[in-house]
Amino acid sequence: MGGSGFLGQEITRQARLAGDRVVATFHSHAPLTAGVDWRALDIRRRDKVAVLVEDIRPAVIINAAFQQADWTTAADGGVHVAAAAAARGTRLVHVSSDAVFSGRALRYDETCVPDPTTPYGAAKAAAETAIKGLDPTAIIARTSLIIGDSSSQHEAYVHALASGAKTGALFTDDVRCPVHVTDLALALLELARSPYSGIHHIADAISRHELRILIEPFRVMPVFRVDSRAGDGRAQRRLAARSRYAWSGSTGPTRSATTVRIGTGLRVCR
Repeated sequence: MGGSGFLGQEITRQARLAGDRVVATFHSHAPLTAGVDWRALDIRRRDKVAVLVEDIRPAVIINAAFQQADWTTAADGGVHVAAAAAARGTRLVHVSSDAVFSGRALRYDETCVPDPTTPYGAAKAAAETAIKGLDPTAIIARTSLIIGDSSSQHEAYVHALASGAKTGALFTDDVRCPVHVTDLALALLELARSPYSGIHHIADAISRHELRILIEPFRVMPVFRVDSRAGDGRAQRRLAARSRYAWSGSTGPTRSATTVRIGTGLRVCR
């Protein structure tokens, strides 16, 4: 579900490379991706979701549908997909977000109770609650800023700041959890094939300024509100160890493509 989006297209690409048969949905425009069976779907329509799942009878559903400003897509749509998957006994991986947390705590693990402060975070938290009730074996994969090959909105913003096309600041104490889109897609596919269930965090906490250094390492930009917990020294140490954005954590399956560990404490300091 959500196969035409930034993450969805990478999931379909990686699944095809793995030799899987892929059926992917789109809302308005189908990408020109070879080897994918594209189906039009509005996940806000519960009846349409149920009919499609019954028709395809998939072994696994990964729901990567995204519309940040739309409650019915983020909340109701997620529930519609989960209900259809549960009705057929289909394995479900639901992509959620660190927006379910307020950022008041220094660190969040999978046992922390959501306390969203935005409509999008509230919608994601509502979907999570319903999905856990519908299918306790489902995977709920929380992630954050999705980056990848200069194609994401976050990278575009950093490049615009660096070039002077836009003005703004990236703070050292605004801590988020970026992940490369390819790494995230591979992790979701790995979780789909695993025996795991429940909530998993897929991300690594770094500040907005550290992320800027990873994206635009050679441009000088202003730094504001330096926080002793997340300063430039740590960013430079990470730069020496990474060529892409990685995850860190404590539990779950691993992948050696980058420093990948699924299951981590998210840091969301807004």
